[in-house]
Order: sequence, then structure tokens, then C-alpha cells
Amino acid sequence: MKSSTHRWRFFRAGGFDQVRLDTGADLAHLAELDQKLWVALSCPTKGVELDAATLALVDTDVDGHVRAPELIAAIDWATARLRSPDVLIRAGELALADIDGEAHGKLLAATRRILASLGKADATHINVDDCTDIGRIFGGMPFNGDGVISAKGLGDDLQAAIATIIDRLGAVADRGGEPGVNRATVERFFDEGTALQAWRQDARANIAGLPEGASAADAFAALQAMREKVDDFFQRCRLATFDPRAAGLLNGSEDDLKRIGSQLLGGGSGGEDVASLPLAYVRSGASLPLNDQVNPAWAGAVEALREQVVRPLVGDRAELSEADWRALVARFTDFEAWQAARPDTLLDQLDADALSTLLAGNARTRLLDLVTQDEAAAEEAALIGDVERLVRYVRDLAKLAHNFVAFTDFYTRRDKASFQAGTLYIDGRSCDLCVKVLDAGKHAALATLSGVYLAYCECSRAGEKLTIAAAVTAGDADQLMVGRNGVFYDRQGRDWDATVVKIVDHPISIRQAFWTPYKKVSRLIGEQVQKFAASKAQASTDFTTQAVAKAGDKVAASAQAPAGAPAAPPAPPAPPAPVDAAKFAGIFAAVGLAIGAIGTALAAVVTGFLGLKGWQMPLALLGLMMLISGPSMAMAYFKLRNRNLGPILDANGWAVNTRARINIPFGAALTQLARLPEGADRALTDPYAEKRSPWKLYVLLVAIAVGVALGLHWLGVTPSLPGIFPPAP
Repeated sequence: MKSSTHRWRFFRAGGFDQVRLDTGADLAHLAELDQKLWVALSCPTKGVELDAATLALVDTDVDGHVRAPELIAAIDWATARLRSPDVLIRAGELALADIDGEAHGKLLAATRRILASLGKADATHINVDDCTDIGRIFGGMPFNGDGVISAKGLGDDLQAAIATIIDRLGAVADRGGEPGVNRATVERFFDEGTALQAWRQDARANIAGLPEGASAADAFAALQAMREKVDDFFQRCRLATFDPRAAGLLNGSEDDLKRIGSQLLGGGSGGEDVASLPLAYVRSGASLPLNDQVNPAWAGAVEALREQVVRPLVGDRAELSEADWRALVARFTDFEAWQAARPDTLLDQLDADALSTLLAGNARTRLLDLVTQDEAAAEEAALIGDVERLVRYVRDLAKLAHNFVAFTDFYTRRDKASFQAGTLYIDGRSCDLCVKVLDAGKHAALATLSGVYLAYCECSRAGEKLTIAAAVTAGDADQLMVGRNGVFYDRQGRDWDATVVKIVDHPISIRQAFWTPYKKVSRLIGEQVQKFAASKAQASTDFTTQAVAKAGDKVAASAQAPAGAPAAPPAPPAPPAPVDAAKFAGIFAAVGLAIGAIGTALAAVVTGFLGLKGWQMPLALLGLMMLISGPSMAMAYFKLRNRNLGPILDANGWAVNTRARINIPFGAALTQLARLPEGADRALTDPYAEKRSPWKLYVLLVAIAVGVALGLHWLGVTPSLPGIFPPAP
């Protein structure tokens, strides 16, 4: 770490010291600040409320995280191109006067060229929107450095040439979005065109002896269609000359003819079998007939050979000897070689005259000159990317530093921090500390170490979905539960439907901790009373059901008895069970002892309380309340003091470098409870309020009466009553 000569200033927030980045010099010397004093050493490029394009420029290793060296490198790059690093602190648009034109004159010229291409030649500032309209920027430049030439603005002949090249070889898009051609496509077109034209003009393309107007290609095609079959016929004839026995075997056996004869010869497999037979009858020294003596399956092809090859070259013949056939094939040798040399190109469908016109002119030279000029502008065009980088850095680097090196925005509350995704409104409160998460379960496993009450919500809006973790730092959690709905407003002000899907339970406030024991006891009593009432209601229902069933049985028995028959006497009641006097005596004794113990305890408490002096009674009540709520409040106090933002961010991929505490006052500021506006009128009369019974008044009067009686007895004013008041001392 470099020794720093810069005078640093710090502010205290979140229970730790954070560096102040108020001047350009603070940013320029950031490499000298000990990284142990940085609040974070790494932050993800996704899930934070900073411009994604700017973060991508800072993230030079493209690993999805911005780390301290990358931020320092970005600041150094920007300050090297600015007249003063204070420009980064001011943020906003970049003034052309703030660019160091002496050291980076080309960068300044590229900035002016961008503005000129947008029709803002007289502008003195440039912003991010100006740099992102790439189509307009490069479309307004004659040469943009990509080596692609479009037809726009060129002469008619070059426009026609480019259109022909694109039609045959396809287009290459330039930076302005226009279709065009580059050096490779221009050279390919003219090289292939030259080769194709030379091939077309080759002398071998003509066959000597063919009459004028006859197509050499058609004649060659007719020859090639019969070549293999004719060679096969003459080879069979030579075998018959060699061995007379071969003639009968090579013409097809009787079994073959029988098999063919059993088929339908109009087509299908029958026609294929006929075509497999020799072209004509095989015998020693035979010639190939060119009439109806040939195989019927090949009659059409033989006729085409006769009309397009034999008749034009050797005259009208009825048959063709092997020597004549070999002579005909030899006359096509050069043409066959020429066909084999045909260039493999997409230009073969191009009209020959149009191709000759293009090749004869100077279109190739002129197009390549334009490409060369465009390629020469590559350095200047590359600077356009540097202009965008500088404009983005001027706007965003200071904000990134205030959410990375220090959490200035978060702890000063002057703006939302980069990790704050928006505000959740739920249960009469608004929660400002909301972070985006990908997986609530994985995030909660680490975030629970923060000691913060977190409500994970799934949010949806117009087909979009996201998950947030909202920190609840004020109020109570009585009505917060899985399934509760709210509304989430993101940083763009868009509203999302939010549903709680998971809760990480931690203390929210001291107030909540104070009332927690009483709420638990109240809830326990309520549950027991409900169970008791439910059991009694069920017993009553069972008794009523049984009584109705017995009455129904009696009515049914009476209906089944014969008319006039006397009713059956009712069954004698079961004899009562003998009374166990000893058992009941024990029960009554136990109940009496319990009531006596409770009464004695209450009497002792009341007597002791009434024995206190007037100023001691409130202290006694306060002590009793602290005895009940004190442990819960103490535990909540220590947990609330130690709440830590770090695990919440670490679970999202941050590397928080310190204990970023959320103490009680600051936590209360992160969650706002519902309050009536200042000066609002409020009507206290509720026409639908429930009518209250005066049972509380009765209890209070009884308590006062008991207290007065106990006090008088203690003073010796009332006589002693055995079993109720013991004799006064």
C-alpha cells in the first residue's frame, strides 16, 4: 500500500468510521487509502441500482463483480483525461471544456464529431444519451472506421455495384445500421467474377462440328445420360466375342424374363427391372441400334442421343459401332474438362453482360479506395467508445464510490443506496431497506446473522417477477405473517404486488419487547379459555344429541306396539352410585387449601402494597412491570444494538469489509409508521364503536373496597373475623 500524503477526513456512522469523498482529490488519491478502511471490497454488477453499462465498463475482467482495483483503475483512467478530478464529484453532463485537450486532443475532436453528427455542433456539453445513439452517430459520419461502405450518398454506378454485390454475396451491416460491403466482399465478388468470366470465355466451351444454335451443354447432357449404359453394352459384346457362351448369359435369363413378365410393366418395380436389362441384344461384334430395337426403358434417352449428338456430329445413323461411339466421346473430352473447371461461385446466376460491365469499369478500385478511407478512420471511431466511457464515468463514478468505499448515501439518508431496490408498504408502515434476492432460502441462511427482522416478498408486475428482502425496523410483528400482501415501489416508481413468502424473526423494537410477555400470557389464556369453551360446547352438544336420540327411540317403540296394548312400563332408573364420603372430603379439603393459599398470597401482596408509603407505590408497580418485561427488553436491546447490514449484502455477493451496524435510532428511520399529517382534523366519535360493559368499573370498585377494608383492619379499626381477617397485631 502506498504511503498517503493526502489528508483524509472521516465521518462516524453505523458505529464505525467512513471516509469522506467530498473532493476530486479524495477520489484521485483513493489508491493510497488503506483498503481495510473501505466499507466494501467487492459488489455485484447485477441487483444494484447503478447503471449496468457503467458497471460493465468498470468490470474489466467481466466476472460479474466490481472490486477495489477495478474502481481505482476507472478513476485513474477518467482523471487522466480531465482537467480536474473535481469534475467527477460534480457528476452530471460532461462539459467539453473539462476535457484535457492538450493531452487528449483526439478525444476532444471525437467528442465534437459526435455532437456534429447529431446536429449539435455548437453544444458545449455531452451526456450519456448523446453517446448511446450509435445509429445516428455513425450514420452522420462519412467514414466510421468499421471498413464497411454503404450505398448511401454514393453515385448511381457505385450504388448499383453495391446492390449487385449484396444481392449475390449478402450484406455487411455497418455501425450506423446500414447494409453495405467491406473489403472481403468486394474482393471476393470481383475475383470470382473475373474467374467466372474467364471460364465462360474458354474455347473449350464449344464443340467442333455442332451446328450454329445447337447447345453444347444439351448435347453433353444427352451423351452423359447414355454413356454408362452404352459402355456396358459394348463391354458385353466384347465378352461375347471372347467366349460365345457369354452371349446367352449376358442377355438375361429366362427366369429374369419370367419374373419381369409377371409384373405390371407400366411403371414401378417392373420398369426398373426392364431398365436393368442390357441396352440392346448382346452378340459378338454387334453395333448399338438407334431405333426400336433398343431396350424400351431407354428408348427416350437413345432418341435424345441420336438427335442431339449423333445426327449433328456424324450424320443420321440407324446404328452406332463401338468405334463410332468412342470417336463421339473423344470429341467431348475438352468440353468435359471445361465443365469440371467450372468455378464454384454464387455469381453463376448473374447475367453475363451485367457482370462484364462491372468488370470492365473501375468500380472495384473506387470501392476499395472508399474502404481504405473508412478503415483509416478506425482510430478516431474507436475514440467514440472512449468518449462514452468518459461521459459515463463522470456521471456515475462518484456515486459508485459513495456506495462502495463508504456507504455515504445509506447512512446520510440523502439518497437511496445502490443496494436499496425500493420501498415496501405493508401493515401500516413503509420499509426503505429492501434488497433484491434471487433465492429467499439461500439468502436467509446468511442474512439471519444480521439480527434484522426480514420479510421476504415475491413481487409481480405485468408478467415480471422479482423477490425482495425487506427489513422491518419499527412497530411490531403481530400482523406480519406469510401470505400477507403489500405493495412494493421500485426505484423507477413502478408498483408491484408483493406477498410475504418467508420471515426471518428478530426483535423489531424495545416497545415490542415490552409488550411481548403480556401478549404471550394473554394469548395463552385466550387459547385455554377457547379450549375449555369448546370442550363444554361439545359436551352440551353430545348431551342434547343423546337426549333427542333417546326420545326418538321411545316414540318409535310406541308406534310399533299393537293398538290397545298397554304401554310398556318405563325401565327402572339405575340405582345411584354409592357416595364415597372419604373421596369427597379429600377433594373439598384440597380445594379449600388451594383457595386459602391463593387468598393468603393475594392478601399478603395487597397488605404489603398498602403498607407502602404513597411515593413508594408507583415505584413498586414499576418494579413489578420491569420484573415481567425487563428480561425481554434487555435481550431485545442488545440484539437491536448489534444489528448488522453486512450479512444481508454478503448474501447477495457483496464483500462488506466492516460491521455496518443498524442501531436503534437509525433503524427506526428506515421504517416509517403510519401517522396522521400535521394539522389534520380528527373526529374522536366513532358511530360504530362497540358498546363497552362496565365490568371494569365493578372490578375497580371491588378492589377499592377490599383495599379499604384491609387498610382499616390493619389500623385496628375493624374487629377480627375468624377465617377472614386475623387479629390485628
